[in-house]
Amino acid sequence: MNKRARLIAFHLPQFHPTPENDEWWGKGFTEWTNVAKAQQLFSGHYQPHVPADLGFYDLRLPEARHAQAELAKEYGIEGFCYYHYWLGDGRRMLERPFNEILASGEPDFPFCLCWANHSWNTAWQGTDKVLIEQTYPGWDDHAEHFDWLLQAFNDRRYLTIDGKPIFVIYKPDDIPNVHDLTVFWRERAVKNGLPGLYLIGVSHRNQKWDPRLRGLDASVMQVLPRRDGRIPNRYLLTKLKLALQGNRHELTIWDYEEIMPILLRNNVVDWPDYPLVLPNWDNTPRSGMRGLVFHNSTPELFRKHLNDALSRVEDRKHEEKIVFVKAWNEWAEGNHLEPDQKWGRAYLETIRDEIYLR
Repeated sequence: MNKRARLIAFHLPQFHPTPENDEWWGKGFTEWTNVAKAQQLFSGHYQPHVPADLGFYDLRLPEARHAQAELAKEYGIEGFCYYHYWLGDGRRMLERPFNEILASGEPDFPFCLCWANHSWNTAWQGTDKVLIEQTYPGWDDHAEHFDWLLQAFNDRRYLTIDGKPIFVIYKPDDIPNVHDLTVFWRERAVKNGLPGLYLIGVSHRNQKWDPRLRGLDASVMQVLPRRDGRIPNRYLLTKLKLALQGNRHELTIWDYEEIMPILLRNNVVDWPDYPLVLPNWDNTPRSGMRGLVFHNSTPELFRKHLNDALSRVEDRKHEEKIVFVKAWNEWAEGNHLEPDQKWGRAYLETIRDEIYLR
């Protein structure tokens, strides 16, 4: 069956223990640690999110990775965009799942990579301690990074546009001389037999952010409202409780229905821009009273949001009919397509209903 668009879901690999997380957060820590301890912070607040079909999986297991891919494939997801952590001087984090996906050839499911080029810190706990700093040591490191990426780019499962591997960069403006880097990597791609690279930069709330000025091909805009302690009057008891406590919080609540109009770009641009849809957002499992909550998301409201995004790419050639979904499995930020105990597969069913041409 033909699809209205190519839906690519961001995929978080933080579901297996690592030595670093053991040291920072305690033995055996994974993203599930935060998910399981989440609490309801106001009346009607949907927490905790408890996984259904796939359970509390461990991404070291091939069976878990296979089950994710089969489920995504069943409901029309084109591929995963795995977060990739290259912190400088060849140091990577959370690398084991993707290393094994690459080495084994399994699961047989398309993918691309997003360079999540940010430092690791304790900001979500309310402090500013840097755990690992994202660095850019220079051109030797950029060369080493590309040489590592090349094995992924050459994988038959890698997602492309016009044969060019799609590579997403989370914070392009943090990279010194980013334009020169794109030239450097494109030259290396061609020397290694690729037709080039298709580089997409994430724009964070900036409607005028032009990827071409950074040497990039396209943008994808992630729009989250500021965390400013906004509590609507309809949550009066919560407002009064927090006021009595001196309003020492940054908890910010939006109803999903009222936030939908600002989640997608509202201006027309003359460069390729790919919509990003959010089924939900609630990072209170990580941040507690510093969290941002989209309250009362439902599959039917998500259907409207998804259709808005799909309509924006309908006139493009098929390869460029891309819509990103954030995310497949960001459970501690409340945005996941994987089934939970409340909604089951309803969000996935919404995607399947809307993605296939009738």
